[in-house]
Amino acid sequence: MSQSPFRPVGEELIYEGYVIRVLSGEFEGPDGHRFRRDIVRHPGAVAVVPVEDGPAGDHVFLVRQYRATIDADLWEIPAGKRDVADEPPEVTAHRELAEEVGRQAGAMELLINVYHSPGFCDEYGWIYLATDLTEVPQALDGEEEQYMEVARVPAAEAVDMALDGRITDAKSIAGILAAARKRGW
Repeated sequence: MSQSPFRPVGEELIYEGYVIRVLSGEFEGPDGHRFRRDIVRHPGAVAVVPVEDGPAGDHVFLVRQYRATIDADLWEIPAGKRDVADEPPEVTAHRELAEEVGRQAGAMELLINVYHSPGFCDEYGWIYLATDLTEVPQALDGEEEQYMEVARVPAAEAVDMALDGRITDAKSIAGILAAARKRGW
């Protein structure tokens, strides 16, 4: 458990939705002072850096989809929430890869784990490297995915996109840079 001198005292449920729960949490600091924080509980998510290697070098599959929270389309690596009870993260990663980009991975390797926005949300993510890809039918889910664009991008360009602001999604930046380090892009 935590080595922090802070300790949780209690939580009050404010809202429960399909994916998240919003709580008001009470905490006690090292000096005994109590304070409250808004907390979002999330089931977690997976993301995948799908890499296709070939004679012209590695390519990464990216998706561009609408994100209602910011009213904009974003370039991202394929990802999805862990919304199937007791499904291992690696299985979720395989499912999301097939659904979003129509690829199956012969190899799925954990790259890194991240907390997405720990200032208010406990969403924990598993980011995988998918290789040895074969084509399978897509199974787009949700309104946004029906209009999602899939692009096969040279790996070096994906790294450039992560560093020059064309990709602003944190999990995608983390995943692409971790894959670049592993693959030597």
